[in-house]
Amino acid sequence: MALGDDGVVRTGTFWSTIPHTFTSMVGTGILALPWSISQLGWIVGPVAILAFPVITYYYAMLLCDCYRTPDPIKGRRNRTYMDAVRAFLGERNVVICGVLQYAALWGTMIGYTITTAISIASVKRSICFHRHDARCDVQGNLYMMAFGAMEIVLSQFPNLEKVTILSVIATATSFIYSLVALGLSVAKLSTHHELRGSTLVANVGEDIASLTKVWHVFQALGNIAFAYTYSWLLLEIQDTLKSPPPENQVMKKVSLYTIAGTSIFYSSLGFIGYAAFGSHAPGNVLTGFGEPFWLVDIGHISVIIHLIGAYQVFGQVVFATNERLLTSRCSTTSVFNRTCNIRFPGIRNGSFQFSLSRLLMRTIFVIFTTLAAMIFPFFNAILSILGSISFWPITVYFPMQMYMIQAKIEKGTPTWTVLYVLSFVCLVVSLVAIVGSVADISQTLRHAKIFHIEL
Repeated sequence: MALGDDGVVRTGTFWSTIPHTFTSMVGTGILALPWSISQLGWIVGPVAILAFPVITYYYAMLLCDCYRTPDPIKGRRNRTYMDAVRAFLGERNVVICGVLQYAALWGTMIGYTITTAISIASVKRSICFHRHDARCDVQGNLYMMAFGAMEIVLSQFPNLEKVTILSVIATATSFIYSLVALGLSVAKLSTHHELRGSTLVANVGEDIASLTKVWHVFQALGNIAFAYTYSWLLLEIQDTLKSPPPENQVMKKVSLYTIAGTSIFYSSLGFIGYAAFGSHAPGNVLTGFGEPFWLVDIGHISVIIHLIGAYQVFGQVVFATNERLLTSRCSTTSVFNRTCNIRFPGIRNGSFQFSLSRLLMRTIFVIFTTLAAMIFPFFNAILSILGSISFWPITVYFPMQMYMIQAKIEKGTPTWTVLYVLSFVCLVVSLVAIVGSVADISQTLRHAKIFHIEL
């Protein structure tokens, strides 16, 4: 295998990068899109769900060119998002970027642990109901521990390139649960032969307080904007690509296909789900269906499998950063940090890289993440705030500032004006989403208890 110009072997291609990008972007948030559109109505909702992928793609293109500096094709590599911020914007911004990026990544891993437990409980309840079993004991903490144990095993994959198979499986299962939800929504829509919903914003019933409707509108706008976000992993994914062809060109093509494909899925499920349920669209569209129970269960099981793989895509980025920090402070020849190759006889190219530091550090990190999910089972509400806070700086501001330095964009030019106008729009969205998320979590925390998950 050929070494890169920095001495690192890279084997990634367009086809191996597509699953990573889909997995980092497409999450279970797609199941909340009918609810989000129900808060915004038939005018603002479609505009938002079609406009934000364009904005996200535009800023992703800028970020792709920041992988190398000062030249986007032949310059020095910035292997992580933080490396790029350090190279272009200096150490002060690195601290802000690091806190926002890794808080969001770690928070997502906690959220995935909680969501998996909820999905397992949904499947078990469905089975109990159709078996007419009056006693149906669901144990959220047990499910989270089982999920954590599985992630400890999977976390021993050495890096992001080696979990491509998990990304492929996660991408496939995200299509499955999306198609299940879409098919059930189409079936429901066909039973009443009319498009439900309203063209007005916040027209979701008279039994909801006006102020609550406003908070929900803010939250829905943020949900749609964040649904396309993957900038916090873009450069880390781009760093898996071998060259030639130039990494930025491949990653731009990957971003185009991924965002376009995601937009089709998001808009299809969002529009048809809203048309089927109208103002009564549930927060998770799968929970709006009881029959056929086996199909609904397939949807929930697909969510579980998807989250198992997606957890590692986010986790590998965190693991790599932790281990680079450790390597910079410890000798690579020490027993704790030494890498050993374990070969499997009878298997062609069958070997596994192992180090004591990886086993211990990753195991401890996953255990800590699982404990956080068990202690704070209401963390998904907190995660919405983390997403709101990190959206504008990570997706918009830092890529814009880095690109303007890279491309030497002068103040007052048309490109400068477009970048700042779009940045201001995204800042407003991020701010109103923060307000909506704070209002939502204030309601959630009133009834929340540590070590007690609502199933």
